[in-house]
Amino acid sequence: MKFDVVIIGGGPAGMTVATTVLAAYPKKTVALIKKEGQTLIPCGIPYTLATLKSVESDLLSTKGIESKGVKVIIDEVKTLDVDAKMIVTTSNGEIEYDKLVLATGSTPIVPRIPGIEMEGIFTVSKDITKISRMKDALKKMNKIAIIGAGFIGVEVSGEIHKLGKQVTIVEAMERVLPIAFDPEFSSEVQELLEENHVNVITSSRVKEIVGEGKVEGLVLESGKRVEVDGVVLAIGYRPNSVLARNAGIFIGMTGGIWTDEYMRTSAKDVFAVGDCTEHKEFFSRRPSRLMLASTAAFDARVAGANLFNVRLIREIKGNIGIFSTSIFDRTLGAAGGTETEAMESGFEAICGVSKAEDRHPGTLPDASKVKVKLVFSKASGVLLGGQIMGGKSVGEMINVLGMAIQNRMTVTDLVALQIGTQPLLTSSPVVYPIVTAALNAYSKMHACEEG
Repeated sequence: MKFDVVIIGGGPAGMTVATTVLAAYPKKTVALIKKEGQTLIPCGIPYTLATLKSVESDLLSTKGIESKGVKVIIDEVKTLDVDAKMIVTTSNGEIEYDKLVLATGSTPIVPRIPGIEMEGIFTVSKDITKISRMKDALKKMNKIAIIGAGFIGVEVSGEIHKLGKQVTIVEAMERVLPIAFDPEFSSEVQELLEENHVNVITSSRVKEIVGEGKVEGLVLESGKRVEVDGVVLAIGYRPNSVLARNAGIFIGMTGGIWTDEYMRTSAKDVFAVGDCTEHKEFFSRRPSRLMLASTAAFDARVAGANLFNVRLIREIKGNIGIFSTSIFDRTLGAAGGTETEAMESGFEAICGVSKAEDRHPGTLPDASKVKVKLVFSKASGVLLGGQIMGGKSVGEMINVLGMAIQNRMTVTDLVALQIGTQPLLTSSPVVYPIVTAALNAYSKMHACEEG
């Protein structure tokens, strides 16, 4: 078999490549090869444990692209020959391509600690069978530990709490959500977790998992023992770049596939997108392990549009990293860098903060208090990052900040931002939190100049 475009991987990255190629090059033949018949939507996986009625409620369907002519092949790719422009699969044999896109995703990190192979230990896998087994097993357990307090860890903790279980989070760093948020936001999240009876242990590493055949407890490096009968590993993911590495494709510092600005790899006519690639931080340009479905979709649109010629000029040279999550009744969003990260990267930063209700008046039934923190470069006034906490309105407000960062807007741009408001939908135009946070930073900058 031969196709103009072959995509390896059926997650958000692979699916987005397919839909983009269909739009940009409608006459090209396209095949998408995926290992599993059913693929989960990655961001929805934690919510299959309690919020969603079933794991099957989180499936990513290929019916749309198949109806438009994409050949979906359920098979495993064994080898890749970039010189012959050929892949070899388990069941379908040799498949030739003109352009190849690697969208092989990532796999959960499993630490090397004694007892890790014991029964009752799970990863937050993208495999529907593994997630179904984990969900069934957790229902029979009472005390469950989550190792890792990043986004996946706190989301999973909230879901398991809904099942009526006793939950303990163990985090090696000094606070929860340590990468995406500054300390003042992390502390509020930890308070929220503890208010909902989730036990949080920070600055602690697991030395050993103990039990007779199945999990009975964790032993921390401090010597403390935590009694549990189940463990969920949520310490992150690593790029699934083995196929590319074995084919001689250049791999970056983080273990992800190196690509240029148009997602082209070191091999001719081979592109890579999503979690399997190495990303770059937006301002510092340092290699990044950023893994988000939204970032993967962005990669995929760039690659898909430019497979045969450069149609979509990529003026944005790095990845912003726009996160959002919901923990109990609180929504958090982050875009770009934190104040902590800015300082570590050598930026002199000035921050602006504000708090306001996201409805006006604030006595409306679904109103919630929104807290905004904006991080600006003191020298240029350019927005480096932002963090928001509040109600569901945060989910879209953080995208506004993402667009502002992408377009290198300054503090004066945001102070003069023209917005639309409506009592049932937004904050008051008088105290719109993004604008007032920018104004707070603006006043600090001018105070520094006058001082």
